[in-house]
Amino acid sequence: MKINIVMVEPEIPQNTGNIARTCAITGAKLHLVYPLGFKIDDKYLKRAGLDYWDKLDIEQHDSLQKFLEKYKPEENNMYFATTKAQHCYTDINYCTFKDDEVFILFGKETKGLPEELLQKYIDKTIRIPMRPVLRSLNLSNSVCVITFEILRQIGFEGLEGKSKYFS
Repeated sequence: MKINIVMVEPEIPQNTGNIARTCAITGAKLHLVYPLGFKIDDKYLKRAGLDYWDKLDIEQHDSLQKFLEKYKPEENNMYFATTKAQHCYTDINYCTFKDDEVFILFGKETKGLPEELLQKYIDKTIRIPMRPVLRSLNLSNSVCVITFEILRQIGFEGLEGKSKYFS
């Protein structure tokens, strides 16, 4: 399975750097949807991603509209991460996409994904359970939680399960 992490208009370079590192480590493809709240050569972005940038599969998109035209939600396994979702991220059986791709979209830190997009694809929205008195998890943590749930469901395919240091 190919996991695609789609960052729609991310604003904080450190979050995007951490997400890039998660994508490199797991083999997920990172999609950056413009406009970004920083320059792609931002030192904080690079520092958070450490030395993994050359191991990253990354695609950049001029706008959300252009991304959706290229990767049509109706023709792809696409889910929209939001605190306003009806479904928990663990409710999805990602194993059904084992021979295909899955796209998980995440919105900007301050506003999330556009409301009209969420309404249009409400049955494809997913959320991470949390206490009702708090707003949300950090964006890079959310990406990590959902990415590793997908990988867990497919048996961590393509990843080392045991440490080479203590085998």
